[in-house]
Amino acid sequence: MPYLLSLLDKSPIEEGGTAAEALRTTVRLAQRAEELGCHRFWVAEHHSMANLASSAPETLIAYLLAKTARIRVGSGGVMLQHYSAYKVAETFNLLASLAPGRVDLGVGKAPGGFPLSTRALQAGVDPAKKPDFAEQLSGINTYLAADPASEGPHATPFPPTQPERFLLGASVDSAELAAAKGWRLVFAGQLNGDPENLRKTFDAYTRASGKTPILALAAYAAEDADVARKAVGDLRIVKVFLVDGRSVNVGTEEQAAEYARQAGVAIDRLESKAPSVLHGTAAEVRAQLDDLHSRYGISEFIIETPALAAAERLASIERLAKERLSLAA
Repeated sequence: MPYLLSLLDKSPIEEGGTAAEALRTTVRLAQRAEELGCHRFWVAEHHSMANLASSAPETLIAYLLAKTARIRVGSGGVMLQHYSAYKVAETFNLLASLAPGRVDLGVGKAPGGFPLSTRALQAGVDPAKKPDFAEQLSGINTYLAADPASEGPHATPFPPTQPERFLLGASVDSAELAAAKGWRLVFAGQLNGDPENLRKTFDAYTRASGKTPILALAAYAAEDADVARKAVGDLRIVKVFLVDGRSVNVGTEEQAAEYARQAGVAIDRLESKAPSVLHGTAAEVRAQLDDLHSRYGISEFIIETPALAAAERLASIERLAKERLSLAA
């Protein structure tokens, strides 16, 4: 069985460019992804980031739905810790009423930003009354499946088709939680590409749900393998460990220092590593996806292209499509 190809875009702002330009690029990528037969197009949530323009995915989703006709559009994902389950359900029921059968609700556990933005987002929240992540998932389930004749509150409007629900994670705990709550698991391979962790997480989810997770990963296809290798060679993930036990992935050592400053906690240590990015020619990237498909039975990949120039991100998608990675190819 062939696998589906979907895309994730973070609306990166190019050096010297503007957020408005980055968002226009995201729209063009979504429209081209639809033309190429991609199954989904997802947008991310990042707060107070000078290099990323997508801070409110639900707003961007509405615009992308209006600018496309068939492709599924969704969040990859809503950072659920900041919001009430009721408001998230209400927002996505409205989106699903505007574009029935095309809306995906993907949620994540991370903050999507640094401590100052997190505090601003949660300024009115009483920590003692804040539900945990599992309780929020249950709340969304309840609101999305509510009987209109039952006692409210109702997350109106009620759409003809409920939005599909996805939990983004990269651990056995996430797999078991997704299965228990009836959510589809999307393994965040672009954040944690460890093969043993992937295997354990896939096994846990399949045992609990009878389904295979979707795999999200980063990939870049160039005309020449050396070009691809050079393009991704300088990419880094810096993991900062704070003395209070917290840890977080950031892009640079400068960002690590800023995160610690905002948290008001000293840095214990830093670990820098190259991110997991499939790269090479389109044929080489396809071979790597084919291998993952064969080994794990993956039926869908969600591809994130590294934050390269807009023209190169689009070209990479075009090259992959020519290698018959999409339904329409």
